[in-house]
Amino acid sequence: MIAKRLFDLLASGLGLVFLAPLFIAIAIAIKWESPGPVFFRQERVGRFGKSFRIHKFRTMTVDSERNGLQITVGADPRVTRVGLRLRKYKLDELAQLIDVFVGSMSLVGPRPEVPAYVACYPSDAAHIILSVRPGITDRASIEFKDENEILGKASDPHKTYIEEVLPIKIRFYLDYVETRSFVGDLSIIIATLFTIAR
Repeated sequence: MIAKRLFDLLASGLGLVFLAPLFIAIAIAIKWESPGPVFFRQERVGRFGKSFRIHKFRTMTVDSERNGLQITVGADPRVTRVGLRLRKYKLDELAQLIDVFVGSMSLVGPRPEVPAYVACYPSDAAHIILSVRPGITDRASIEFKDENEILGKASDPHKTYIEEVLPIKIRFYLDYVETRSFVGDLSIIIATLFTIAR
């Protein structure tokens, strides 16, 4: 959809320009609290199964994935104090505007998962979900806004994510691909902003 890509390009470009002061403030706060890079880069699976390295503002200590899961669970000790604030208001996700601008992602679409979790997709579902660019937000993101708290209550977070959370997300992803529209994308963006504000 050419119109969707043009909207993504325009919106992400304007967002990067107008949010630049906020990005600088976040970068200073991250560097002030702990050593390491400003951005957290992680391999995700994008359109047509092509891997890319997603941008997020770093909210954890350096090399956090070597000391735990690839998902955040409950009161994760790897999360920094600045990171807690960024996560609470989803500010760490704003860095993904870079990925939208360069074309790896879209503003709205199925959330990009790490390869280990994409491997758990049923083959027919994977073909459909990976036919579109992954997004910063979608219905699954809104419904599972407290995902880390949900997983924090599980005895085996990894197993719970694969067996209980991921199947629901997959249904949301499939529904998005099959019914996507410009108006639908706008409604998801508005719903996301409303959820964050609330």
